Amino acid sequence: MTNQPRKINITCETKRVQPIKIKGKRVIANPTRHQTKGESKAFSSKPRPYHQSSLPTPAIKSSEERDLIYGRHPVLSALESQRGLNRLWITTRLRYDPRFHHLILQAKDNGTVIDEVEPKRLDQITDGANHQGIAAQIAPYAYIELEDLITQAKSVTDPVIVVADGITDPHNLGAIIRTAEAIGSQGLVIPQRRASGITSTVVKVAAGALDNFPVARVINLSRALEQFKDAGYWIYGTAATGSEPIHTVKFSGSTVLVIGSEGDGLSMLTQRSCDVLVSIPLQGKTPSLNASVAAGMALYEIYRQRSLNTLYLDKLRTISLKE
Repeated sequence: MTNQPRKINITCETKRVQPIKIKGKRVIANPTRHQTKGESKAFSSKPRPYHQSSLPTPAIKSSEERDLIYGRHPVLSALESQRGLNRLWITTRLRYDPRFHHLILQAKDNGTVIDEVEPKRLDQITDGANHQGIAAQIAPYAYIELEDLITQAKSVTDPVIVVADGITDPHNLGAIIRTAEAIGSQGLVIPQRRASGITSTVVKVAAGALDNFPVARVINLSRALEQFKDAGYWIYGTAATGSEPIHTVKFSGSTVLVIGSEGDGLSMLTQRSCDVLVSIPLQGKTPSLNASVAAGMALYEIYRQRSLNTLYLDKLRTISLKE
């Protein structure tokens, strides 16, 4: 018996794949390419294309997120007040300027890192802003406790405190701080939630006012207003409706002026905490004012009335002395 070789049939034909219909189109799943006679697989010498990772690339932090201040006046004011600065970038020309040289040496002794850089480097650090040859990274703002603010304000006769209810725009908040400090207010109170804090933009817009102006940050604004009432303050809130014209209201004694947010104004809870609601009469078609503009006008009216009272008292003293 001889062993017969077994014939093995090798077929190159593959099983036909059934088409799949997707929204009216015929799509063949896992299509295969049949090789023709004499065709061989060609191996490409080209490297396979590189596919980037789907992980998100870290975003470059903006100057706002890094708490940068820039410009000669804001940085000079921070140096003069010995405010905490983590790092300072300055051009060679400005570093030896008589206005900055001594203050920079003093800041260096206090632990600030001083980097002498080219203007192009400052352009990169400030995202192309008008840095005027100097920029600094400020330390986190040190808020004052509300109780300490009330205690400090007692050193002034009839103090004025500004409360910002939900001001989210840092430019508006910085403008309010600048105006309040310039006119003579004793401090500011802001809520911790749903409102702008003291950022580098606020510091820059305030143009140095924060160096002499305390800010308290509270969790519960209504509770803070009650604390002011217990301390003998009258609470005046600015509101467009259901209020008295500001020039008809007599401001006297310790005063708290509450400014509402840009869009919604004062919240209903804050309005209930106010003793008097005041409004600024408008004659044009524009229905409302910017929050910082309204704050400036209201503060001016408060101090205008007080200056008139002061002049009247001085006049009475002069008349009594003559008699």
